[in-house]
Amino acid sequence: MARKARPLGVALQGGGAHGAFTWGILDRLLEDGRFDIQAITGTSAGSVNAAALAYGLVTGDRDTARELLETVWVEVGKKGPGSAMISGSDDDPSLSMLARMGKMMTSSLSPTELNPLGIDPIREVLEEFVDFERLRETKSRVEMGIAATNALNGRVRIFTRKEMTIEAILASACLPKIHAAVEIDGKPYWDGGYSSNPPLTPLLWSGIDDALIVLIVPLGHEGTPESQLEISARENEFLFTSGFHRESEMLAAGIERAQESTWPFVGKLEKQLRRMRWHVMDGGQITGELHPESRMIAHVPFLESLRDAGRDYADEWLAETGVLVGRSSTADLRSFKQLAG
Repeated sequence: MARKARPLGVALQGGGAHGAFTWGILDRLLEDGRFDIQAITGTSAGSVNAAALAYGLVTGDRDTARELLETVWVEVGKKGPGSAMISGSDDDPSLSMLARMGKMMTSSLSPTELNPLGIDPIREVLEEFVDFERLRETKSRVEMGIAATNALNGRVRIFTRKEMTIEAILASACLPKIHAAVEIDGKPYWDGGYSSNPPLTPLLWSGIDDALIVLIVPLGHEGTPESQLEISARENEFLFTSGFHRESEMLAAGIERAQESTWPFVGKLEKQLRRMRWHVMDGGQITGELHPESRMIAHVPFLESLRDAGRDYADEWLAETGVLVGRSSTADLRSFKQLAG
């Protein structure tokens, strides 16, 4: 008799086109079938993955979710830059000289000047393939938590599945130098990476005991950057991971205190902190080897190569670590190093 799938929550980090690596991880997890994904949090590209994953699971099954993830990424890739804007190989592209010149010439333009019609390929694809009203209204165990940053005060807002709209996803993925702020309930929002990338705390209240964090931004580097491109890339990495590191440190400290407490009368939060088991897939060690500009390149061959790399990574993780899900934590929330089983 087949074993019952274990409930699992996933937190999906943002990182532009590198989010296709997460697509590959999710594709392999869904194909494997040993996990029942019941809670999904995400930021930026992670929120796009979250929308496709949740809608597929809510309206169908694992295969439906796999098909929708592929459709969304391939369709986004079809609307990406043409070959004249790309140089390098399909598995590690960069911007062509033409694209870099265009970027320099338009660097002083505001988003409304740069894109006066508000054209957004992600909006076009999600409008075609995800019915957000159905996502909100269909009864399902799948919970969501999508992060966006209030552009007035820098505070994070987490949108639940019952609040989910296409604007919430676009807000979570809104890079303010490229797109105008997304207004929701009269407030402007920017990319969730500024405040929470990805959000972890919502997983505490989802009712699941195992949480998998999928990272696609490098946690560290060997040397100090020297070129302007390298320095800028490192600055962006720090900018879009600082909130995540603060949240993970806070959770790690809370878990340690909860486990050390001998007081018999504990609250719901302390019980959940004791019960939760944490797992990490660190794709940043792979995407960190790619050209920094590749995060901006939604080109189908590149996206598919990232998917394949994500599948390979997940396959190895399933064989070595996946068997411990449901038994013990497999990663340290402070260092993200894998723990011995």
